[in-house]
Amino acid sequence: MTIPEISIIIPARNEAGAIGGVLAGIRQALEGRPGGYEILVINDGSDDNTGTIAEAADVRVINHPYAMGNGAAVKCGIRHAAGAILCMMDGDGQHDPADIPRLVAKYETGYAMVVGARRQGSQANCGRGLANAFYNRLASYMTGQRVEDLTSGFRVCHADKAREFLHLFPNGFSYPTTITMAFFRAGYPVAYLPLDAACRIGASHIRPLQDGARFLLIIFRVGSLYSPLKLFAPVALVHFLLGIGYYAYTYSNFGRLSIMTIFMLTSAVTIFLIGLVSEQITQLMYLRGRENNQETITPALTRGDGETRP
Repeated sequence: MTIPEISIIIPARNEAGAIGGVLAGIRQALEGRPGGYEILVINDGSDDNTGTIAEAADVRVINHPYAMGNGAAVKCGIRHAAGAILCMMDGDGQHDPADIPRLVAKYETGYAMVVGARRQGSQANCGRGLANAFYNRLASYMTGQRVEDLTSGFRVCHADKAREFLHLFPNGFSYPTTITMAFFRAGYPVAYLPLDAACRIGASHIRPLQDGARFLLIIFRVGSLYSPLKLFAPVALVHFLLGIGYYAYTYSNFGRLSIMTIFMLTSAVTIFLIGLVSEQITQLMYLRGRENNQETITPALTRGDGETRP
């Protein structure tokens, strides 16, 4: 059996109203493309007939027995994908399949990942747009690179490089956060392609407060994994400035050095040294992980029914 060049991974939960049109759009967009492609729909415990519609469209369907999360569905798709190029997109109709060739063309110019960045006005609402802008700024600081759309679920990337970080992906809605920051910190070239996103078909599964808090935790977790000094250094600086400021106050008013000043200054030094050591440990662990990934064993490709093919 010919191995396809591109694997389209679509996590879907209760997307019966949109999934048929998405699959038809993909076939139309990639019709006649050299190298071939495959479409994987990860039916994440849908209560409607999402899986039935996808199976009728003659694509690979992997059914989860219950809702495991968007990230878990994407991880499942990556594990089962046969193509050397992965394209992740949502099954709710927000992403235009006609943009897939544009993302792939940009990827083929030498990038490890190309992200479809939603243009201004394509956000679901004003509140989510402001939140995403904040996440983008924070992630840009953590990674040292410009992050234009941290939470976009529409992207094309190198399959083997994505699998390097598979163990870091959360099972919830913030897998785009993790893979974006991981690629940047690993030194892989990432590009953004401005795109327009439509309104989703059906109700959103995102819970703004809970998932927003998880996004922040993911940013700090991945940031501490790849660049802990960027977390520790500002905290140490705040302690140092508070200590110096309090010393100036107590010395000018009472002519003495207080215990609080000593505590703040020693805390600043301790926090900075912990961050420095963490940075070195992270570098050693990361280098060891990269060395282990040099000998990549291609995983077996498994059908949704459990049958294994070479």
